[in-house]
Amino acid sequence: MASKMSMMPMHSTPICATLLFLSCSFSSMHLCASSDHLVPGKPLVPGSTLVSDDGTFALGFFSLSNSTEKHYYVGIWYNNIPQRAFVWVANRVVPITNLSSAMLAVTSSSNIVLSEGKDRILWRSNSSRSISSSPATTISAEGTLENTGNFILRPLGNSTILWQSFDHPADTLLPGMNLRISHKMHPLQHLISWKGPRDPSPGPFSYGADPDNFLQRFIWNNTMPHRRSPVWTSYFLLGSYTDNLHPTIYMAVHRGDDDEVYMSFGIPIDSLSLLIRMEISYSGKVNILSWNSNMSAWTALYTQPAHRCNGYAYCGPYGYCDNSGTAPTCKCIDGFEPNDDEDWINGRFLEGCRRKNALRCSGKDGFLTLPGMKIPDHFLLIRNKSFDECTAECLSNCSCVAYAYANMSTRAIDGDDTRCLIWTGMLIDTEKCSERGENLYIRTNKLSGSMRATNILEIVLPVLAALLAFICTVFIWICWFRGKQGSKKILTMLMLGDMDSTHELADRKLDLPLISFREISIATRNFSDSGILGRGGFGTVYKGTLGDKEIAVKRLCSGSGQGSVEFKNEVVLIAKLQHRNLVKLLGCCIDGDERLLIYEYLSNKSLDAFLFNAARKSLLDWPTRFQIIKGVARGLLYLHQDSRLKIIHRDLKASNVLLDAEMRPKISDFGTARIFGIDEQQSNTNRVVGTYGYMSPEYALEGIVSLKSDVYSFGVLLLEVVSGLKITATSPITGSPNLIAYAWGLWKDGNLRDLVDPSIVESCSPDEILRCIHIGLLLVQDNPNARPLMPWVVSSLDNNGIELPQPSEPSYFARRNYRNVEAGESSVSNMSLGTLEGGR
Repeated sequence: MASKMSMMPMHSTPICATLLFLSCSFSSMHLCASSDHLVPGKPLVPGSTLVSDDGTFALGFFSLSNSTEKHYYVGIWYNNIPQRAFVWVANRVVPITNLSSAMLAVTSSSNIVLSEGKDRILWRSNSSRSISSSPATTISAEGTLENTGNFILRPLGNSTILWQSFDHPADTLLPGMNLRISHKMHPLQHLISWKGPRDPSPGPFSYGADPDNFLQRFIWNNTMPHRRSPVWTSYFLLGSYTDNLHPTIYMAVHRGDDDEVYMSFGIPIDSLSLLIRMEISYSGKVNILSWNSNMSAWTALYTQPAHRCNGYAYCGPYGYCDNSGTAPTCKCIDGFEPNDDEDWINGRFLEGCRRKNALRCSGKDGFLTLPGMKIPDHFLLIRNKSFDECTAECLSNCSCVAYAYANMSTRAIDGDDTRCLIWTGMLIDTEKCSERGENLYIRTNKLSGSMRATNILEIVLPVLAALLAFICTVFIWICWFRGKQGSKKILTMLMLGDMDSTHELADRKLDLPLISFREISIATRNFSDSGILGRGGFGTVYKGTLGDKEIAVKRLCSGSGQGSVEFKNEVVLIAKLQHRNLVKLLGCCIDGDERLLIYEYLSNKSLDAFLFNAARKSLLDWPTRFQIIKGVARGLLYLHQDSRLKIIHRDLKASNVLLDAEMRPKISDFGTARIFGIDEQQSNTNRVVGTYGYMSPEYALEGIVSLKSDVYSFGVLLLEVVSGLKITATSPITGSPNLIAYAWGLWKDGNLRDLVDPSIVESCSPDEILRCIHIGLLLVQDNPNARPLMPWVVSSLDNNGIELPQPSEPSYFARRNYRNVEAGESSVSNMSLGTLEGGR
């Protein structure tokens, strides 16, 4: 970080600017590089490293602790990239606490030993054999850091491997490494996660084979399965089913010289310059990562589990996760129905499904083909069977409920090029895959025409009875509510009717106060113009007093279809969201064409009323602005990740950030927000809503909306808070098309101090303000994959120890016929995208 900041020249500037420069002039200690060999008599000590012959990997001492009581480790990392990524750690269990006395040395017994002081050994290689030597010989073996990232101990002048780090994986699998997935003579090998992002000690998650069958691998959470892979059919090219992957990256299984079965992960020889690794993260995800030098960041090419739905057994017995659409969701296998309809509607799937009609094993059974499936767990492997023989095997066993069959390319491993799998118990952990799936054959009864008609009546009649009961109940409730004029509570579901919502909105019973139009009219003095707080795309906001409480009333445009959509959106969203950095909805009103929303009143109104007002911006000193930045970030994190619904705001800007009496921020205006499924990543829309300048390029120009859309908007807001300039600020203030262009030009010129609002120079913190600018530029990068997500943003704002990657050159919007469109439908035909040159 320090080297990135040192580009700032020092001038005769106010105190803050000078401090900015001084704080960036300190660089971290540079380790003294040595050769790639570790020999007896020349131990590795802190401050020195081993570097592989081609410079790709380094081995040395490191610490990630922020506390005063630091822990140190010896590990291997990529050497020539700015973002240090560790691929192996020796002393994960026992860290170094006294760095001054630590050393890594090759001993006379042909071991590599990490010690602290004279008597305390923290880690040793435990070589499988030792080398005899004459008394006059002092060097028996040496350690070498290979270009593959493998640290190998060999006797001098001999290619025999005494010990190698590849045999003792940490959390990472590198190309060329083997992971043992059978255990005839040796134990299984696992990748074991870190405990946390800055703690390499062993965490709860591990990755490896099923102890009972090498055909499938698991991610384990301690001893519980967390994610199960598809079952092997042969080696496969990862690029064949993941568009982002290099087309020739592969995973394979093979038998080793020790008669054990191993899986490997590799790339062709002509692609060896590609830096790629497979890791299990501290959060329990297996990622395949590739170094993107243009973005100066690791890019995730493949991630599992990608969402909750494909976690182990998430959909329960006889349920399956349907991944074939944009929003993965649980469904029952054909011929089955939910065990508990209410749980299923409310998104609780663990009870799974049950068969609608019991199997009779009559000899006339058939099979329902489910194509493209990740087949279930707990199968029985029947060897050397043809497809027809596999079908007959299941039919002949009344306990068999399903079977699957695949041709194998692994004869060299198990001597069988067929794979017949049958299931005699419940079907668990099944998925519908968009690609790579195989046929699953579910046993069913063949029904006659009369039996089918009977079954249809058995289904239809109860449904009609339930529907009639529901209509009667609704009618009674409506009559009761009409007779209870004093009641303030209603079921919003009855008021709003069909919400046209998706995913998590199956349960829409919102207990929200209903306030009469007459009460609101009195509270706002008949919607007096003197009480107007602001105007938006769908209506006007008034200040009012209801009882002894001040309120803000949003009156949506009467008769506006869009206003009705906004009303429904806000009622559903805000009523179910509870966070101190989100505005609170107190009630609503429906009266004819009138749609009104009642909010808590925030005395300091919106952020833009201070930030872009020359007379008031001085009231926002730097500590206040920094707390606003972090508060908005935490609110956005809640929307994206921590709330029961996943919400994309789509119109985050300074005017939609309200400030309470203590200047605490609250995100408001959810009328254009988009509800995503918990595991949905992005969507396309023909209705682009929001405010130009805050819209991400992919959203404004292509209608692609995702979490990264809000991330971009937050990046714009962050730059505005630091600079006190609007995103649309152009020359003569900046000499640039907009604020992003201005900030990027200053970044390239090393003049970031010029971006700081002059009104906060005296109160600013050099580290905090420069870090905020850096993060802001990362958030407005053109490529959405390069923008970090909000958990990283919140952590990086709170923790100065997190290293920030270099931002890539952003794009900017050049608008013809400029107009400000807020929270309404807008055409993007008058937009074009340009590249910044970095000048002012």
